[in-house]
Amino acid sequence: MRRLSFRTIFDAAADAMLLANGNGQIAWANDAAQQLLGYAEIELHGLAIEMLVAPRYRKQYHYYQKLFLSRPTQRGLNAGNELVALNREGKELLLDISLSPIKIKQQTYILMIFSVAKRRLDAEEALRASEERLRLAKQAADLGIFDYDFKRNIVYWDKQMRKLWGKQSEKTVSYEEFVAAIHPEDREARQAAIDKAMDPDSTGEFKAQYRIINPNNGVERWISARGRVYFEDGCPHRLIGITRDITEQKNTQKKLQVQRGETENILKQQVAVRTASAIAHELNQPLAAISAYSEVVLHALNNDNFSAANLKRALEGCVEQTQRAGRSLHELLAFLQKGELVTERANLTDVIHEALNIVYDDGYGRFHPVLHLEQNLPAVQCNRVQIQKVLINLFRNAVEAMRTMDLPILTIITKVQIMHEKDCVVVIVQDSGPGLDPIVTKRIFEPFFTTKPSGIGMGLAISRALIEANGGQLWLDADAKTGAKFHFTLPIVS
Repeated sequence: MRRLSFRTIFDAAADAMLLANGNGQIAWANDAAQQLLGYAEIELHGLAIEMLVAPRYRKQYHYYQKLFLSRPTQRGLNAGNELVALNREGKELLLDISLSPIKIKQQTYILMIFSVAKRRLDAEEALRASEERLRLAKQAADLGIFDYDFKRNIVYWDKQMRKLWGKQSEKTVSYEEFVAAIHPEDREARQAAIDKAMDPDSTGEFKAQYRIINPNNGVERWISARGRVYFEDGCPHRLIGITRDITEQKNTQKKLQVQRGETENILKQQVAVRTASAIAHELNQPLAAISAYSEVVLHALNNDNFSAANLKRALEGCVEQTQRAGRSLHELLAFLQKGELVTERANLTDVIHEALNIVYDDGYGRFHPVLHLEQNLPAVQCNRVQIQKVLINLFRNAVEAMRTMDLPILTIITKVQIMHEKDCVVVIVQDSGPGLDPIVTKRIFEPFFTTKPSGIGMGLAISRALIEANGGQLWLDADAKTGAKFHFTLPIVS
């Protein structure tokens, strides 16, 4: 293959190029340069470069020309290497320029490559517009931005975050100082979310909600943080994300939760009252008859001249009315539980996560859930909604029990184990609260028995009935060393 000459490559270049001698006179100009400047090559040949420079910049051009020739080195296209040139029509062109010295037969030439700076300026303007839109979006959404450098243990944060943390001037802060403003009760759960995101096998997604305390005024705010961990060679490198002040949202949720709780208690009380009234109505007549027959028997026994036939009839009446009462009670319960139980194949892990999310949304979120779930758990056959209600009741009871103690971290451990010999799985929910005394333990599943000032004592009774309706059992581990420990089973899909 014949070697290509420098002139061939020079003329074929897409960028505008000029070749000038050491005196600053143009020796060659390629087609792109001719089109850019509006001159023919013959007009540019021998023309001094300074004649293409806008007059007000020629003195500056002479200075930089002399400086370059004193020490000719390559200078790339970038901000600062600009030239305000004139085309043939006298229109000014802002050009980025790169300079490369070339030695030809002991003579120094200068290869100049031009690029219209407007493209760069347009890109810079677009970037500024984009940054302005981001700034306005941040301001409208009240967002803060952070960048946690794991290796340097430093957090870079913007003005909004510094304002919340009470650090107005510092653009970076040590991670320890950053965490110091986080409420002590929320640090462990937040760190657990970061540790999960730092796992190379995870998606790297980070989500957390926690409180911060401004050290300057002691004001407590709720923060929602979202971000992503970025990895280098399989190792976590940095966590970049945004934060949002959700204090007002949390306060609103808390008010709504109180209102929902009050409404739920009223509804439960009404249901309990109506149920008790129905039971009393159904049992009132049989009990009155039993009482009357019993009085006849007692009256006869107190007299010496009683008749065995009369006693037999009275006792038979007692038996008959007792059976009537039993039938009425069963018919009432059947009516209250009417409807065929619909079960389905369910993923128990998903049901547990859904129940936890509901508990969080209902204002019971200040606890640290610890999950011990066996790998490849088999599907269970159950009514998904009913099992979800049982789990929600157990989680709520656990949180309420732990709140009575001054604990820095409220922990609820949920385990799921397979019992192959019984073709079922067992779910264990254990809190870190004060536990239950022996008297309460014996009566915990009794209807209308409660240890809560505002409770009606139906939650666990209903939960046990739901589990039994789904083919399982619910019980309390009376020998638990820490907190209250409940177990329930569900059948594995055959």
